[in-house]
Order: sequence, then structure tokens, then C-alpha cells
Amino acid sequence: MPRQLLWVFFFFVFFFNSISPSSSVPFLAAHNITLFGDAYFRNNSISLTQDLNCFSPPPSSSSSSFGIGRAFYVDPIRFLDSSTNATVSFSCRFSFTIISSPVCSSGDGIAFLITSNVGSFSLSDGYMGLPEQASNDQDSFFAVEFDTSFDPSLGDINANHIGLDINTIRSSASVDVFSKGFDLKSGKEMTSWIQYRDSEKMIRVWVGNSQVRPSSPLLVAPIDFSMQFKQFMYVGFSASNRRGSAVHVVDHWRFKTFGFLPSLTPMDTVEEGDCLICSPEDSSIENSHSNDHHMDKRVRELALGFGGLAAFAVSVFAVLVIVCFCMIRKRRLDSRCNEGQICKFQGNKVPKRLSLTQIKSATRGFNHNRIIGEGASATVYEGSLPSGGTVAVKRFSQPTRISSLRNPFTNEFATMVGCLRHKHLVQLQGWCCEGNELLLVYEYMPNGSLDKILHKSTKARDSLTWEKRMNIVLGVASALIYLHEECERQIIHRDVKTCNIMLDAEFNAKLGDFGLAEVYEHSTLSTRDATLPAGTMGYLAPEYVYMGVPTVKTDVYSFGVVVLEVASGRKPVDDYGTPVADWVWDLWEKGKLIEAADPKLKGKFNKMEMEKLLMLGLVCVHPNYEKRPTVREAARILRGEAPLPLLPSRKPTVSIRSVLPEGSEEILNFGIDENHHVDDTPWLTPRTHF
Repeated sequence: MPRQLLWVFFFFVFFFNSISPSSSVPFLAAHNITLFGDAYFRNNSISLTQDLNCFSPPPSSSSSSFGIGRAFYVDPIRFLDSSTNATVSFSCRFSFTIISSPVCSSGDGIAFLITSNVGSFSLSDGYMGLPEQASNDQDSFFAVEFDTSFDPSLGDINANHIGLDINTIRSSASVDVFSKGFDLKSGKEMTSWIQYRDSEKMIRVWVGNSQVRPSSPLLVAPIDFSMQFKQFMYVGFSASNRRGSAVHVVDHWRFKTFGFLPSLTPMDTVEEGDCLICSPEDSSIENSHSNDHHMDKRVRELALGFGGLAAFAVSVFAVLVIVCFCMIRKRRLDSRCNEGQICKFQGNKVPKRLSLTQIKSATRGFNHNRIIGEGASATVYEGSLPSGGTVAVKRFSQPTRISSLRNPFTNEFATMVGCLRHKHLVQLQGWCCEGNELLLVYEYMPNGSLDKILHKSTKARDSLTWEKRMNIVLGVASALIYLHEECERQIIHRDVKTCNIMLDAEFNAKLGDFGLAEVYEHSTLSTRDATLPAGTMGYLAPEYVYMGVPTVKTDVYSFGVVVLEVASGRKPVDDYGTPVADWVWDLWEKGKLIEAADPKLKGKFNKMEMEKLLMLGLVCVHPNYEKRPTVREAARILRGEAPLPLLPSRKPTVSIRSVLPEGSEEILNFGIDENHHVDDTPWLTPRTHF
């Protein structure tokens, strides 16, 4: 109850500070904001750029501005204690609108900016008004860019992304926001929340179309600002129209830093998912060590807010509504946590940041004899932490500068922290980002991967009884149901395979390795962009290979291959290049399906259950994705709660709709008899043997 009363107090501060005529947008007052370039005040907001005439010649070098505008809070803010090298945590919330010209290409975008030297930025810098590189070692800047232009030379992923820039315009991490359901150039007001917790060395960025913060951040990245920030830094925004024309508008800006003492960092007490109104975000530009003049000013503004009796009555009612909403929402989250259906780290479940020294000690200096797994992007070591317990340390290969925009470490870390928790998912326990090392620490799985037991260890495979195999398949299905349907954002794993299915001491399955995972809003099912197909051959759905669009049905296909592997004991593709799916289809056509059963079982299985499992695998690998069940439907079939759909007598022909541009008929018709007309149907049959 005391915490709830504290929330109520914060709400009064926030609410009256918002409705008071003298402080509705206090940061816009001329005495506490400095404007540069094209920036100007307009209608209680800041317009950083102006609508340009795209048909006029570009500005000459003598011009005062190259379509660039910046706005900074006038006073520097203390970010670093130079004596202890401790960095403050900070929180920022602002609304912005990007209004593109109807006749020109869009502008460059807008950036939230923290810099040690405002004077180091010229009015001829492009790239949202940011320099390509910090001018010297003494100057430092950090920016969260909302980029609306595509420049491949800078490593941009597209013309609609958010990136983190540290002393260079080349982003160290970025995310495509269009695939998440947001269009930065829509002309609609959007709100962003940026939060840095120094105790975690972690930054998170949210974006929403309303004033209520979404539960999950779009971008999560580890960063240590003690290596970047100076003692005092300036905070503001920058935007530019280097390649087009757009009006970049900022309003409702609120920024707050939190003290240097670890025990006095209230941000660390705010859990992910706390509603916006209940979070301790206060006035416009705040600092824990502000002078008395600023504090007196806020007191006067708060007193003015309490002056109106009518406003007071309305606010009391609003407080009751908000508190009730928060309490109800908290109960719902708690009940879902108890059921294991919500992905939210709480208390000691938060992954801990570990030092490289600790991890080296745990793995005995990454001793070769401690390797328990190797992949294309990482090596896994067995380790023992002083706190007790055995762990699996995943050591990632160091990415190149450009590839680090979307590397497996960043993707897996952001997906896990953002925040998967389920009994059939391998749990993240810690992480380390120090020097050139990128490391994730997971719970240890004594029985290793399903792949090793099925295909590499004869002794262990003998212990994999029929009952254990059925339990493994149901466990993997439970994990995929959670990812596809039960998380707030839908997660497509993209790499479901026996190598990534780990087994605990009781042979319970736990799905891991989220280095290729894609996270989507449930509302963006029909707007997903094609990507380069990623995964392992033998597990890839035909339509995904051709069209590059991952869906739940591409995960279902991979799950189907796993089902056939578990039932037959065969590899996804044998030494002669035959996929296990084709081999089982062939036995189905001959009426000899039961012969696909793993001979290592020595007949110790339920024949009807074996046939059902094999048929379920064939349904899941159906070449037509529309004929495949969802994973939830597959689990119901396996448990006997739903009937198996009818299988065709032979493997159907793979049919993929053409996605090639017009004029490509000669490519499509290659190897086809001239009398065959592909124009008779909008579907084409691939000639590649999977």
C-alpha cells in the first residue's frame, strides 16, 4: 500500500504539471531551450526543420543551414561522477511527428541526442544533423536515431528504423520498426520512451502510438556509458532534410536522471510493464542534483496546479481510476506469472551482468575440454560459478562493424530479455559484454541436445524410451505455442531443430538458441517484409526458401521435421541427400508407414501412437502451408483431443506463388516444354529438390 500511495503522489505531480497553463510544455520556454539552424518554436512545440522546396537547388556552402535543426536544454546535466566513474541512470519520454512532403522524398529523420559539446556539431552535418564521426577524442555523443532515409553505405537496414549511435552515425544496434507495426513517416504523433539503467548497463527503447507505454521494448542493448560520457553533457534533439523534405516536430518532452548511489536509484524499482502514469516521471528536465532555484520553480508550478477546485475534483476521480486499473492489471500479471504464461523477469530472476573475470574463472579460461557445443556463431562451454550450480556459457564470435547491426548475440539477448520465461525454454541467467567478448549464461542441461542423443550417442539413445520421446515432442510444442500465441508479441523462432532442443536431467525438452528469432506485433501478420531465409537446410519450409517471409507455419514445418526425427531416429537429411520428410512420405505412399519407426526402440512402443506421431509429422511438413495445423492444433492431435486431418495418398506437389517481377518468364520457364503454358495458373511449381 505505501508503494501505491507513492504512485498516487507521482500521478498528482504529473497530472497537474500537465494541466497547468504555465507548465503544460515547460521545456519550450525560451529561457531553458537553445535552438540552432532551422529549428523554431511553433504552437507550443519545437519544429526542428522546415518544409523545403525540393525543386530548388541545394543550399550553397555559404548557407547558414543545410536543412538542419537542433534544440538543446540550455544547462548541462551531470551524467558522470569522475571520482568514482559512476554513471547516472536516466529516463526520457517525448512525443514527435514527422510530416513528410507530399511531393518530395522524405527527410532524414530525428535523433534524441546527448553530447558533451554542442559546439562540435556544424550546420552542414547530414545524417539527421549528426556527424559521421565525433570530431575528436575529447568530444562524445550518443543518439537514438529515428531514421527515415536508407543509406547502405552507413549500414542502414531500411528507411524506417531505430538505431543506437555512439560517437558515429553507424548504428551499433538497430531494429526495423515497420515490421513491428510502426511507420515513422506516417505523419501521426508517436511517443518514445528511452530508459538507461546503469545498474544493468542496459538501454531500452519503446515506441507507441499513444501515451501508454507498451509492455515490451522494441530495442534492448547492453552499453556502458561510463566509457562514453563526460562529467557534464547536453540533452536535446537533432533532425535534417539532407535528402528530402519533412517537418520534424517535438513536444511533450520529459527527461530525468537518477542519483549516483546504487541504493538511491528509483528507476531500478520500476518493473517492465508498470503503466506509464504510475511510473515516477516528473517534470520536463530534471536532475537529481538540481539547484534550489529550479526546485522552487517546480514547487510554485505545483501550487498553481492545485489552485483550481474543479481540476482537483476531476483529478481525484482520475487517480482512483488509474490506481484501480494498475491494481487490476497487476493481479492479472501475477496470475499469469503463476501459470507460467507471461514472460516477465522479477526479483532474482533478472539475468545478472557478470564480469569477464567471473566467466573465465567459471570456464577455466574457456578451456577446450569444457566445450559442450559448437555452432556457426557461438561456442558453448560448461562452467561452474562461485555462487553455486553449473551453467552453460555461450561465447559468440566477434561480429564485424556492419554485421553487428543484426548479429546473433544482439538478437538473442534482446529476445530473451524482452523477456521469455517458460518451463520449456532454456532460461537466461546472466550475460557479459566486456572488451571483445559477447557472452550469454544459460541454465545447464545435463543431457545435452536432442540431436546428440538421437544421432551421436548410441548409449544415450537407448535410454530415450518411447514415453520420453512423446514427452519431448509435447514439450517442444508447448514452447512454440507460448512463442506463437501467448507472448504479448509473436515470436517466430526460425531455427527449430534437434540441435536447439536441450534436455534436462529428467529428459524434459527445453527450446533454446534465439539468435535468428523474429519478434512481431500480432497486428502485423499481413505486413511482414521478405528477408533472407535463415536456418538449417532440411528444416526450412519451401515457401520460406522461395519468399523469405517467416510465419508460424514455417516454424510448424520445422517442428514437423523434428517430430519425424524423434519417431524415426533418422537425420533431417541423410548421407545420400534424402530429407527425412521425403523418406517418410515414400513409406506412406507404399502403405508401410510403421517401418519408419526407429529400430533402436526394438518394437517397444505403442503402434497406434507411433503411426499417429508419424502422420502428424507429415501433416506438419505438408508442402502447402495452408494445410499445416498450428502447433496448438498439433498438440491437441497428439494428446488425442482432436482427430488427424486426412493425408493425401502421395506427397503433394509444392506450389509457390511467383514473386518475380514481370518480364522474368524466361527464368520461370527454363527447362519446361514449350507447349506447357505457365500462364494458365497463378501458381508455379519449383524445380528445386528440397
